[in-house]
Amino acid sequence: MFTSATDDWETPADFFSMLDTEFHFTLDVCASASNSKCPRFFSTDDNGLSQSWSGVCWMNPPYGREIGEWVRKAYEESQRGATVVCLIPARTDTAYWHDYVMRSSEVRLVRGRLHFGGKADKGHNAPFPCAVVVFRWGSYTPYFSSVGRR
Repeated sequence: MFTSATDDWETPADFFSMLDTEFHFTLDVCASASNSKCPRFFSTDDNGLSQSWSGVCWMNPPYGREIGEWVRKAYEESQRGATVVCLIPARTDTAYWHDYVMRSSEVRLVRGRLHFGGKADKGHNAPFPCAVVVFRWGSYTPYFSSVGRR
């Protein structure tokens, strides 16, 4: 069962660094001052869901019930020209996966379980599989690959 006492999973630094080397992120759309991955970020108080996103965005959303709203927002902002790279649970049975992830540019399935830091279980492996989903303007056919340990 993929459950947890929290929906706040801080992005592993080495995992983010690998992706940042490729994408060169300019905005972290859902962060806090203590876990932001970019100098420019939207905090809970800023409410990234109500903001306009631009540039190359990193999104590791809260993994609770509102995750579908974040994935929808990522898709919509990509249609306005932003590139949005998302770290989300690989929940292929959900409506948001079928409605939006399947319209992304790329899906990278993470091999193994990520080791999250911060508040989420004090640095344990995730109790769920993860995916990196890339939304780019004008691209609707996902390319599937894997990322992580070999």
